[in-house]
Amino acid sequence: MRLNGEVYIGLGSNLGDSVENLQSAISSIAQLSDFLVSSSVYVSSAAGFTTQPKFFNAACRIGTTLNPFELLHALLGIENQLGRSRTFVNSPRRIDLDILLWGDLRIEAPHLKIPHPRLHERGFALAPLLEIDPSLVHPSYAVALKDFYEQLPEAEKPFILEV
Repeated sequence: MRLNGEVYIGLGSNLGDSVENLQSAISSIAQLSDFLVSSSVYVSSAAGFTTQPKFFNAACRIGTTLNPFELLHALLGIENQLGRSRTFVNSPRRIDLDILLWGDLRIEAPHLKIPHPRLHERGFALAPLLEIDPSLVHPSYAVALKDFYEQLPEAEKPFILEV
């Protein structure tokens, strides 16, 4: 399965120097791609397990000749290189990389779901995606991502990190 196209990846970090973790991950992702566009860094409260530090999030758009499973494997390798440890679901993490969208592609495999299953519910993923491309449409719902974002409560919308 070879799919050329634009892929959107979500990045998150809330352990260590989160901004540096995001920058390192973006540099590593750039090595896998034909081009890379990245968003600003956003700050949000943790989802799921909420008694942990705030999250720093970003997104990037890449062009790749890797197939979705090869890209997932490469992203997991980047997470490992940057010190990701998986202790429990929604635990604090040095880096988290997720394939959020891949054009109109839909995959439902045990370890890979595209589009990301909770993308439309998460302001910390939607805001950076919309910064990169405000016209994105969710392939499963045929609804503009900006419409999902606008429906979120204000408390679930992240803010841009001012540097």
